[in-house]
Amino acid sequence: MDVHVGGRVRLRRTLLGLSQEKLGEALGLTFQQVQKYERGANRIGASRLYDLSRVLDVPVSFFFDDMATDSGQGARAAALAESAGPSYEADPMAKRETLELVRAYYKVGNPAVRKRLFELAKALASSDGEKS
Repeated sequence: MDVHVGGRVRLRRTLLGLSQEKLGEALGLTFQQVQKYERGANRIGASRLYDLSRVLDVPVSFFFDDMATDSGQGARAAALAESAGPSYEADPMAKRETLELVRAYYKVGNPAVRKRLFELAKALASSDGEKS
């Protein structure tokens, strides 16, 4: 759970274009502490999570979005259950490449060009899927 929440902090920080240092300054922390939070090495307490939600301009629930739970089990039971092994697949939304692509997309000022770029990406994805 700590790794997931930390990953969501990193995702939002990167989408906003904030460095770990800038986020740390806004929270009164060092960039090393932000780094530890993002890796899940240190647990983020409730009051710090609230501060993060204010600085990153998201609801607290954002940090728990997309959290996988085992079918039939509650979130608490799933969080406490031991995993069978390292079957972790990186969330594509947490990859630097995805974040850079999203940033570049929104820098395209012309809405018509942005829409054509979006349609191109969808067409490429569907043609690639047909070859697989």
